[in-house]
Amino acid sequence: MADRDLDFRMERAGLVEEGQHVTMTESVLKTLSGTMYYYTINDAIAMSNNTPVRLQHLEGTVKSVVDEGSVYTVTVTISGEPDEV
Repeated sequence: MADRDLDFRMERAGLVEEGQHVTMTESVLKTLSGTMYYYTINDAIAMSNNTPVRLQHLEGTVKSVVDEGSVYTVTVTISGEPDEV
């Protein structure tokens, strides 16, 4: 088992901070490339990019919040995820 970092896009400052425990909601997309997943930090704080790798745990800790100008990149560390093949 390993830690996995997942980036989220947040449009307003101050909604989460480093070290904060967060929960996420999973959404599923059926695409021509196959099944994709994306995650939203509850309560609609930030959303991840699409990923083909499904998370096993929907809780994590905010590792960093980076100001990208008009948006913020929130990196969340999810513990206990299977090692990727």
